[in-house]
Amino acid sequence: MEGLLLEPTLYTVKGIAILDNDGNRILAKYYDKNIFPTVKEQKTFEKNLFNKTHRANAEIIMLDGLTCVYRSNVDLFFYVMGSSQENELILMSILNCLYDSVSQILRKNVEKRAVLESLDVVMLAMDEIC
Repeated sequence: MEGLLLEPTLYTVKGIAILDNDGNRILAKYYDKNIFPTVKEQKTFEKNLFNKTHRANAEIIMLDGLTCVYRSNVDLFFYVMGSSQENELILMSILNCLYDSVSQILRKNVEKRAVLESLDVVMLAMDEIC
């Protein structure tokens, strides 16, 4: 029997989330319908992810079979999730692109209140990146 081959996919990014400093969702989008198909599962994963990363000073974690890269700023946490086989450098450059885009949209005022006030534009940037 041959080794199991994964179906090729266009989705390098499985999901993107922006959480506040209590681990609550500000904005999240999952691009692969097979992982966390319900909002309840997504929020459970996000809480778990936040609990494992909010005190760490690393920038990458493997959780529930996903490679997650993250970055925090003031009262926000930015996460980009990819498959366990995904190249971390690609995910990191997507994270940096997301952060830099949001930073530019908010005129370098990257904090929860500013994101909520410009949620529509931040959402558009997130979708355009992916």
